Amino acid sequence: MSLDVNALRAQFPVLHQEVNGKPLVYLDNAATTQKPQVVIDAVSEYYRTVNSNVHRAAHYLSDHATAGFEAARADLAAFINAAREEVILTKGTTEGINLVAQCLGRERLQAGDEILITALEHHANIVPWQQVCERTGATLQVTPLREDGSVDTDAFHQLLSERTRIVALSQVSNSLGSVTPVAELVKAAREAGAWTLVDGAQAVGHYPVDVQQIGCDFYAFSGHKMFGPTGVGVLFGRRELLDAMPPYQTGGEMIETVSFEKSTWNQLPYKFEPGTPNIAGVIGLGAATRWLQQQDRTALATHEDALLASASEQARAFDGLKIIGDAATKVGVLSFLLDGAHPADVGTLLDQQGVAVRTGHHCCMPLMDRLGIPGTTRASFSIYNTLEEVDQLFQALHKVRSFL
Repeated sequence: MSLDVNALRAQFPVLHQEVNGKPLVYLDNAATTQKPQVVIDAVSEYYRTVNSNVHRAAHYLSDHATAGFEAARADLAAFINAAREEVILTKGTTEGINLVAQCLGRERLQAGDEILITALEHHANIVPWQQVCERTGATLQVTPLREDGSVDTDAFHQLLSERTRIVALSQVSNSLGSVTPVAELVKAAREAGAWTLVDGAQAVGHYPVDVQQIGCDFYAFSGHKMFGPTGVGVLFGRRELLDAMPPYQTGGEMIETVSFEKSTWNQLPYKFEPGTPNIAGVIGLGAATRWLQQQDRTALATHEDALLASASEQARAFDGLKIIGDAATKVGVLSFLLDGAHPADVGTLLDQQGVAVRTGHHCCMPLMDRLGIPGTTRASFSIYNTLEEVDQLFQALHKVRSFL
């Protein structure tokens, strides 16, 4: 089945505008994806017709808000092949990783233990583990990269040892687009006795994710990277681990009983969801999940592969342009440097032509340091981008080069 990209684009209102007098070419999808009308409508409908707090209340509006909220949780559980009680609703990937770092890492690690990550990681999958190491005496180990920007899996297996207690990996790099073979590495980590967390922020919007197939203990992702609202996300955790972990934050909703002497905790998943949640955001994320599941995911992936292939081919033919990260398996990202030009200047000049990209270190400062560069210009693609927009990017880059 072929993909009707124009029909798909018609569902995204923000794409149909001009920027600096030029039609918008939105190529900053690794930072956040745009939202289809059904998601916008779901958020608006909640505030217009249902607005009420979830759980506990005994009136019509709360019943309907709760039904929509929990239906979204069920949809998200099915989306990643998890049990409903294993789906913790969070503010996003960053909160999910911090939850595991504090409730598992800080509670169970000690001096001599090791946490193993990769050189590709976003700050959100580095800094929480650094904090755990500072407080427990554990050591952070970093798996290096190959020349093409992929994870050196041989080095990973060498670094993995009986001292490794936690392995935390990004499934797809936000800065280079490199895909990590997480199922293979998770299997090795679990055989070594380590707990495993996968940062799936850059994966869920591109292809189906099955946490049972991956075999990880935890999987974190954000709604706004998969056509849903900002400020909402999911942490999947294996029930036996979540049951044994102390709560991350305390307050209302996450309790079973409270007295001035002692409090007890609610059952999963509510034990990790204190206070009034982002109800509209969760309902919007449920709508995004259902919408995405209704699409032909194979056709979407094929289309995205064609976008990246065209961009990579034109980049290799572009004099003075160097691709940063050219792994054999990539998703949706072309990160590059233009000779004699600072990435920030390139991004500004592209914006003047209506082309939206991101520049800088992309929350991957250690990676950029290892590559010996200040940052990159990053064009990142999604399902609603077109091959014509890829051409427009390079037409704009030719003008940038002439300006500079």
